[in-house]
Amino acid sequence: MTLQQLRYLIAIAQSGSISSAAHDLYISQSSLSIAVKDIERECGVQIFERSSKGITLTRDGNELLGYARQIVEQADLMEARYSKKAEPISQHLTITSQHYAFPVEAFLEFVADYEGEGYCFSLRETRTSEIIEDVRTFRADIGILYLSTFNESVLRKAYEEANLTFHELFTANPHIFVGEHHPLAGRTSLSIEDLDEYPRYSFEQGTNNSFFFAEEPFAELPHSKRITVSDRGTLSNLLAHHIGYTVSTGVLSSEMHSGIVAIPLKTDERMVVGYLVHNERQLSDLALKYIETLKLFIEEYNKGFAAL
Repeated sequence: MTLQQLRYLIAIAQSGSISSAAHDLYISQSSLSIAVKDIERECGVQIFERSSKGITLTRDGNELLGYARQIVEQADLMEARYSKKAEPISQHLTITSQHYAFPVEAFLEFVADYEGEGYCFSLRETRTSEIIEDVRTFRADIGILYLSTFNESVLRKAYEEANLTFHELFTANPHIFVGEHHPLAGRTSLSIEDLDEYPRYSFEQGTNNSFFFAEEPFAELPHSKRITVSDRGTLSNLLAHHIGYTVSTGVLSSEMHSGIVAIPLKTDERMVVGYLVHNERQLSDLALKYIETLKLFIEEYNKGFAAL
């Protein structure tokens, strides 16, 4: 297969149809279709499923697309590095994460410090299963999430099957987040039993939902009042204005510093927070720089917050 065929494949996946991609690339649909068939024949996989509603990537196609993107990105980098005539190209970095404050704060600092001419950076807060899938298929350079004694065996098996490695960043004692006017807000520590009468807030995990994939420790414990949300903004508003709670690392985001408090939970459980990388992907200089920024942010936060 050729580099141009891989570019065609990426264009089709991005546009969602062969006709749209052909229009954007100023080539015929038949040329694109032939390119796809050539790749499928050479690799021995079906890349797209075709129906009256259009085309969608197969599982094999999704994986192949990840490798194609990596090859094209590396080719562009090489061209930019060694071709005097080449125009400056955009530098790419994609981070996918559970709903934590520190990846966002580190991302903001990373972007502010970047001095390159062109770039395309992305930070996506999403579900646990999608983080694993994003890194597995090379849609993301790095995935950020946590392990506990409860979920570790299941998640490590998922990482191994996806050919991923987990690197620890820090270990945190679980904290309870509540609004500053919550009846428990003045406590210096809390037990699980103290929370029984209050609604519990958690992040929804979609069709792949399971206690092992939950973003909050102790999700497996029964609770009569539960509210699920999909973003930190909604969670912050619920915490600030209602009497529910959530469980997390204790690291408050910038929007949480006003109106929300973090109270240590009395437990032997620990949250081991870290990042995932694909074993067959060499991290770019940008990815390594983001990890360095992430570690520095955690180190600085650790100085002023003993829970980390």
